[in-house]
Amino acid sequence: MRRLLLTAFVCLTLVVSASAYNKTPGKGKTLKPARATWDTGYFQEALIRRGMEELGYKVEKPKELTNPLFYQSLTLGDVDYWANGWFPLHTAQLPKNFDSKAEIIGYVVKAGGLQGYLVSKSYAEKYNIKSLDDFKRDDVRKAFDSNGDGKADLVACPPGWGCEKAISYHMDVYGLKKYINPIKASYSASMSQALAQQKAGKPVFFYTWAPNWTIFKLKPGKDVVWINVPEIKPSESQAPFKDRMTAKGVVGAVSDPIKLGFVVNDIRAVANKKFLTANPAAKAFLSEFTLNLADINEQNTKMNAGEKSEKDIERHVDQWIAKNKATWNKWLEDARKAQ
Repeated sequence: MRRLLLTAFVCLTLVVSASAYNKTPGKGKTLKPARATWDTGYFQEALIRRGMEELGYKVEKPKELTNPLFYQSLTLGDVDYWANGWFPLHTAQLPKNFDSKAEIIGYVVKAGGLQGYLVSKSYAEKYNIKSLDDFKRDDVRKAFDSNGDGKADLVACPPGWGCEKAISYHMDVYGLKKYINPIKASYSASMSQALAQQKAGKPVFFYTWAPNWTIFKLKPGKDVVWINVPEIKPSESQAPFKDRMTAKGVVGAVSDPIKLGFVVNDIRAVANKKFLTANPAAKAFLSEFTLNLADINEQNTKMNAGEKSEKDIERHVDQWIAKNKATWNKWLEDARKAQ
């Protein structure tokens, strides 16, 4: 009799334990996500949206917003969250009441927001290129001069882009205007041409940021290397983050640490505080959600090749989840237990 009672107790405990938390804590609730205007951030939003749907939430189509408009909308409660916060880059764009209304949560990619200059690895080794200063040397400049104007050609950014202003600042502050020609045509077209040059065995010299398809196609450490700026000379807006313009452990860098000359950013989710309080499952999911930079670069490459419809991005989400099932399931289970 005692054995039967013990068996019944164990079975009941297992049943209670198995049903101790709701598998769909978001059922009956609708979420209002946002996403940034740059398409290299679409994948992160789509993955989080899928996770929220598996938790039972109904998720509206994301609102595509510029940074300042998103942060303002978030504090007003017009949207609930996004996964496209770049910090400290976006810190100056936060409204005054941000801390009382919203919260930066988790790390989509810690130190994932890289920017800098890269050159072909074989040519960097041949000419011992370590920094932008090396382009003041005649032999280096000649090797990277494709149009015969006496300057090394750099794939830069189109006029009006934030990076175009930063590169112009570098050309001035490091005394490089006489030695480097920043190409300001269409970035995608210029990078496609650089890719063709690399395949033909010709040298390439370009600026890029991460996440981006460029460093999936031209892999740092294998095809290209990150090079230093001569010294850290921040602009006025960068000055508060001077210590984040040098980075350690960057794959494919010519030195460790490396002086990138741009502020290294953490990519993070940002959410409305009332939303987080009312949705502990969503908060737990956002807290744990993190990606490898290489995975985002790979997906961005597919988009750059033409796979950029919503249907394509959903397929990319399916593929990522299939390859990372254990991690995905853990995020969901931890979110369900957070009720």
